Formats: sequence, structure tokens, C-alpha cells
Amino acid sequence: MKSASEEPVPLHEEFIYCCGAATHVLKCGPWKDLSKDESKNLPRLLFMIIPGNPGLAGYYRTFIQALYCGLNQQYPVWVVSHAGHCKPPRGMEMIEDTDIKELEDVFGLNGQVEHKLNFLKKNVSKDIKLVLIAHSIGCYITLEMMKRASELQVLRSVLLFPTIERMAQSPQGKLMTPLLCKLRYALYMPVYLLSFLPEGVKASLVRFALRGMKTCDESSITTSINLFSVDCIANILYMASQEMMKVVERDSTTIKQNLKKLIFYYGTGDSWCPQQYYDEIKMDFPDGDIRLCEKGLRHAFVLDASKEMAAMITDWLQDDLTKL
Repeated sequence: MKSASEEPVPLHEEFIYCCGAATHVLKCGPWKDLSKDESKNLPRLLFMIIPGNPGLAGYYRTFIQALYCGLNQQYPVWVVSHAGHCKPPRGMEMIEDTDIKELEDVFGLNGQVEHKLNFLKKNVSKDIKLVLIAHSIGCYITLEMMKRASELQVLRSVLLFPTIERMAQSPQGKLMTPLLCKLRYALYMPVYLLSFLPEGVKASLVRFALRGMKTCDESSITTSINLFSVDCIANILYMASQEMMKVVERDSTTIKQNLKKLIFYYGTGDSWCPQQYYDEIKMDFPDGDIRLCEKGLRHAFVLDASKEMAAMITDWLQDDLTKL
């Protein structure tokens, strides 16, 4: 495997409706005909990124480019935003204008699981094997996908900084749960007022908020401007409030059934899934591939360590890929 190239690779960008909700998709590699069984040029494997929250595809731009290069540009790498987390382009609404209601509560946590399954069903041939790379709450979504759709040909699922249990009891959860579950509506007015600021001023505010980082991915700054949209913030906070209430017990049954397909990667100073959670899952599944970060990466690794993370993942999967 080559290390991730420093040169950016072309990205294909789409804004689509999935389950009736605006969805942003970024793709490296082939992006056509993956839903057609008769295509002779279908790749054998698709890498699909399931984001955290905020579930904005743009945060993973550098990550998928680095991953695609690290994989010698052999396999397509896609990232699909969460439903309603992206600000749709001009002329596109957050909800599709149709009489058909595709999914109840698409912006909720359960809806986001069904949203990803629906995307795969409509856009990817069932014959293509999958490597699911999930981040934060995306790990909970991925385990639910594997539970609900056992027919998916999942070669591996890589769960990065997995928030799959006791979110409200985590150090960050204790701080955020009252805000998310009781006071989130109070945030809408300041966001609404800030939405009228010029784009340059918004970018400056984001840079100021991230000023503590030695290096910050430029795509994270441009992506964060979406957070000045009331519609996006409302959907992001609504999903987060459900995370605090619904992500309680670890789904050990699904983990046990899929243990050989799973790689867990926990942080040492992660306030969303503290090291205690790592110690306990390691004890419960001693034969599992459960790793503890030795590099001091932050939970939101996409802000400053996308290339480093992509290089690690290509190294972890090298044996799996040589067997294809």
C-alpha cells in the first residue's frame, strides 16, 4: 500500500434526495453505474463513510481523498451526509416537494439508519462488497445497519471513536444532555441572526472558534459555514438529542455476531467514549480487534488528522484487500 498522497484527487459532488431529505454525497473514484447489475466495470469493493454528528460530508473531504490515494486509487470511496445536515444548493429544498412520505422522522436517529440503508439500496449493486468506515455516532448507525440488513456484503466495518453506549453518561454527555434535550430551541435565534452575516465573516468566526488548533483542515472551515443555517442546526441538534436518549446499552449481540468484521478504535482522552468504555468492551470481547489510540488524536479527527487516520486504516486493511 502506498501512503496517502499529498496531491488532492478529483472529487465528484452530488446533492440528492434520499428518503425525501436533502443529502450531500462526495465520491472519489468511479461514481456511475454502481446500482446496475449488468455493468461490466463494477468495482469489487466500495468504501463508504458514515459520518458523526454534525454529519456533513465536507468534513471528510480530505479524509476520503487521502484514503483513495492510500488504496492506490483502486476502490471508490464515498461519504454520505446525514439527512438534512447539509445546506442544499439554490433551487433545492431541505425536504423534497412530493406527496409521497418516504420515511417517518427521517432526521431522527432511527431515520438516519434507514436513510443510509435506502441510499445503498438505490445507489449500489447488491453484489458489491462494502467496507464501512464509521465515525462517532456513525458507529452506532453502522451496527444498526448490519443488524437490520444482514444481506449486506460487509467485508469490514471500521468504527472510529465509537459512541455506541451510554452517551448521556459520558463526561461530554453529562454536559450536553440538558442543553440538547431542554434548551436547544434557545440556540435557533442566535443562529438565525448570524445567518445574515457575509460568508467571509462567517469563515472568520469559524477560524476564531478553531484557533486553538496548530493545524486545521481548510475544508473543515468552509464546511462549518453550513452551521450558520437554522435548518441544518435544527436537524443536527434534534438528532443529537435523540442520541442522548437512545444510545444507552451497547449492542453486544450484534457485535458478537459480526466480531470478525469489526475494528474498533478508541481515543485515550475522548470525553464522548472514555477509556473506561474501551477497557470494558476489551474485557467482554478479548478476541475482538479493539484498539486504543496511541497518537493522541482527537475525537473530531477530521479537523486536523484526516491523512494520518487514512494512512492507519489502509495499513489495517492490507491483509483483507490482498485476499480479494
